[in-house]
Amino acid sequence: MRFGLFLGAALIGLALTPAAAQSPARPEVGLQFLARHAHGAFNKSASEISAYDARSRRLFVVNGDNGSIDILDIRDPRAPRAVGRLDLKPYGAAANSVAVHNGIVAVAVEATVRTDPGKAVFFSAQGQFLAAVTVGALPDMIAFSPDGRWVLTANEGEPNPEYTIDPEGSVSVIDLSQGVRGLTQRAVRTADFRSFRELPAGMRLAKPGATIAQDLEPEYITFSGDGRTAVVTLQENNGLAFIDLDTATVRRLVGLGLKDHSLHGLDASDRGDRARIQTWPVFGMYQPDAIASYQAEGRTFYITANEGDARDYRGFSEEVRVADLKLDPRAYPNAAELQRPENLGRLRTTSITGLNAAGLVERIHVFGARSFSIWDDQGTLVWDTGEEFERILLERLPQQFNADHARPGPRQRSDDKGPEPEAVTVWSDGGRTYAFIGLERIGGIMIYDVTNPRSPRFIDYTTTRRFEGNHERGEAGDLGPEGVLVIRAADSPTGRPLLVVTNEVSGTTALFEITRR
Repeated sequence: MRFGLFLGAALIGLALTPAAAQSPARPEVGLQFLARHAHGAFNKSASEISAYDARSRRLFVVNGDNGSIDILDIRDPRAPRAVGRLDLKPYGAAANSVAVHNGIVAVAVEATVRTDPGKAVFFSAQGQFLAAVTVGALPDMIAFSPDGRWVLTANEGEPNPEYTIDPEGSVSVIDLSQGVRGLTQRAVRTADFRSFRELPAGMRLAKPGATIAQDLEPEYITFSGDGRTAVVTLQENNGLAFIDLDTATVRRLVGLGLKDHSLHGLDASDRGDRARIQTWPVFGMYQPDAIASYQAEGRTFYITANEGDARDYRGFSEEVRVADLKLDPRAYPNAAELQRPENLGRLRTTSITGLNAAGLVERIHVFGARSFSIWDDQGTLVWDTGEEFERILLERLPQQFNADHARPGPRQRSDDKGPEPEAVTVWSDGGRTYAFIGLERIGGIMIYDVTNPRSPRFIDYTTTRRFEGNHERGEAGDLGPEGVLVIRAADSPTGRPLLVVTNEVSGTTALFEITRR
C-alpha cells in the first residue's frame, strides 16, 4: 500500500494545541489510594481487566497468569478479599476479558489453538455457570450494550507466530433478549469485514498480501449514546469500525490518519545526555487500544488511548528503526543527520507504509501518538493532547521519564511509543466529565476534564509505582495499567466513586477513591 492511500485527507495539521500542563496544588478531582490486591505473579498478566457487580460488591478480574477470573469481595475497598475463582479451562485456553451487567458475568475465552474460534461464557455473580456460545477467533474484549440486550466480543483474529494461519477479524453480536439461560448459537451473529474491497483514507493494511477481512483486528468496544451503535478500535490498522447492533453489520470504517510531529513534538531517542521533546519530520499513527464514549453538545464523542502497535511475528515483522530506512533524499535531504542515534536513528517505525513508487520512504510513520484523542460521532478528530503527556512526565518524574514498566531508568521507551497510553474510562459528576487514562509503560493515571470536548483541561497525574522498589519481591507498587474502571457513587460500597486499576506487569489490582475538592 502506498502512502497516498494511507494519508488521505486525515493528515493532522489542525490547531490541536493542548492546555498548559500545570496542575493546581490541590486538584479539583484526584485519586486517593485505598488498597491493592496482589494476584501473585510479576510480569505474567495476572491482573488485566476488571468488571464490577454492584449487588454482590464483587470485582471480577482477568488473571492472565492462570487463565481464570479472580473474584474479589470489595465491600471494604480498603481491604479487598479474594473469595473465589472462575475456572475457564473447560471452555478454552484462557480468559481475555470480562464484563458484568445486572448480576450476569460474561467472559471472553480464547481457544486452545488461538487461531480457532473462541467462546463467550456466562456465569452468575455467585460463580454458577449459565451458558456458553462460540464466537470468532481470539475474542480480546467482551462488553454489554448499555441496556444489556447485547453482548459483543471483539474477535482480534491474530495470526499464528509463523503467519501461515491468519483468521479473519470480526465482532460477534449476541442477542440476550430471551435471557442467558438456554442461550444457543442461534443468538450469535457475526459482523465481519468481507464486504470491504478497499480501506478508507487514513487506514492501512498492516500485512502485505492479506485480505482486508484477515488484516483487520478488532481490539476494544464502546457504544454510542443511544446504544444502537458499537464503535470498535482497529488498532494495528489505525481505524474505527461503526457497527449497527440491530443488523450486526459493519456500517462503515473510519481511518484515523496521521499525527504530524513537525507540529507536535516527542522525545525520539533513548540516546544522548538528556530528553529532547521537540518537533521532528515524522508522522504518528494513532492506533488506539482502548476507547470510551460520553455525551456532550447533544451528541456522542469518543476518547481513544493512542498506544500504537506493530505486526511483529516470527513469520513477518514490520518493525524497523529509522536508521535502517531508505529515506527519499527529496523528502529528507538531511537524512544522514536525522538517522544519527541521538536524533531519529533509534526510533522504531514501520517498513511497509509511507513509501513512494520507488520504494523509498517519503513519510516516516511511527507507532502510536503518545496521547489521547477525542473524536466526534463521524470519526473526525476534535482534540488531541499533542506532546503534553511527555512534558508532564518530564516535569513530574525527570529521573524516570519514559521509563519501561519493569525498569525504572529514564528514556528507555523514548525510541518506542513513549509512555504508551493504554487504558481509558470516563466519569461524570456535577455536570462535568472527566477522563482517566492509564499509561502502560511508566505507569500511573492522567486525569483530564473533558466536559468541553474541544478544550479539555489537564487536572492531575497520579502514580502508585515505587521506582526504587524490587519488582520481583512485590515492592514496586503498581506497574503496567491495562484496564481502568469507574464504580459510580450509587453503586459503590462506600457511597463514594471509586477507580479500579488493573496492572498487568505488577499483577496487582489497585483501588482508589475519586475525590473532589
